[in-house]
Amino acid sequence: MFHRRRIFNMPWHEPQFQRGDLKYVILGLIRDKPRYGYEIIRALEERSHGFYSPSPGSIYPTLQMLEEAGYVSSEKQEGKKIYTIADEGIKFLEERGHSTERIRRHMRDHWNPRNTMQVGETMQEFGRLGGLLARYGRRLSPDKTKKVHGIISRAYTEIENIVGE
Repeated sequence: MFHRRRIFNMPWHEPQFQRGDLKYVILGLIRDKPRYGYEIIRALEERSHGFYSPSPGSIYPTLQMLEEAGYVSSEKQEGKKIYTIADEGIKFLEERGHSTERIRRHMRDHWNPRNTMQVGETMQEFGRLGGLLARYGRRLSPDKTKKVHGIISRAYTEIENIVGE
């Protein structure tokens, strides 16, 4: 079996939540007001300032699990399945207050809006650099490849120094 080595690892694609955390976030959103799946996705995108867009493949199975556990109920309205928190869901959140508070802190700290625009623009530039290297990297001579590596390595060190201040 052949495995492809990941050369361009994009750290901003790391999971936004720890395993099992999404259920707390979804329950909290539904506790605020009844919602349907797509509305939950949009609410999370908005709260993350665009840095997190959960897939329907993570939201809908979680909603189904919450419903099967008796934490939410659903009702069809205008062709959409609207989820409402049940008493058991409220009790579940209250009993696990430490987890919900940890997740709220993480969301607040991780999705800090004060520099969202600049971080997004910087990440776009990083993506452009990756695209440039993907297009032309294999055509570079060993000498040019070494120069590019040196530039990126120095940039990493400079950025690390700024971030560590």
